[in-house]
Amino acid sequence: MIRLTIDGRRVESRNGEHLLGLARKAGIEIPTLCHHEAVEPAGACRLCMVEITRPQWNGWSKLVTACLYPAEDGLIVRTGTERVLRTRREVLELLLARSPRAEAVRRLAAQHGIVEPKYTVDEEGDNCILCDICTRVCATHVTGAISRVNRGVAKKVATPFDEASDVCVGCMACARSCPTDAIGVLQQEFKRTIWDKEFDLVPCTACGAPTVTKEQARWMAQKKGVAEQDFYVCDACKVAKAGQACRKVMWGSEGLDGR
Repeated sequence: MIRLTIDGRRVESRNGEHLLGLARKAGIEIPTLCHHEAVEPAGACRLCMVEITRPQWNGWSKLVTACLYPAEDGLIVRTGTERVLRTRREVLELLLARSPRAEAVRRLAAQHGIVEPKYTVDEEGDNCILCDICTRVCATHVTGAISRVNRGVAKKVATPFDEASDVCVGCMACARSCPTDAIGVLQQEFKRTIWDKEFDLVPCTACGAPTVTKEQARWMAQKKGVAEQDFYVCDACKVAKAGQACRKVMWGSEGLDGR
């Protein structure tokens, strides 16, 4: 059993969890914009910095990223020291200057007393903060259709050569996981456009509502070894069908109320 202290609270970890998860289990909130449960941590945004020390360090301490640093026996962790808050404010000012209209950034900045950053604001800046959640989600769970491109101030997330990707399936995993709504999606009835590529949405075989793209259904069918038609059902109809099956198992063929 690993025992440590976070903000004066005794915390235990059996498997060397990262400090961010342990703090949240203890009810201690540490801000972050690059952390997502679907992928491994990357420490990209640097907002989750905390200060650690040990009794034998004689007062010496250092800053580490809570999402990447593992629990260690006897560790003393402080999440709200002046050193931590000063570093966090500096990071938020940089993010706010880069993405002044990103609501998630503005909200965190306001919580830390920042209205306008001391750095020159990029008025043309988009909402992307280069947290890499979208690229990690796509690479880990889908087809790896997007990645960081260019260098320096021109660095951004895009498809190869900024052209419609041959491997993008239009699943929207990137857009749904983005913390700042930086990925544009246009959807009208049975058409979806993302990363400058237009997709046709398949109608639900039960109710006719739009479901997945044809490319996503084909990719999932190949990955799981089933028929494409198995994915031509919308979420609402899947829930209804699961409920019917559950009632049948629990109460017989007619259900509890006879329907």
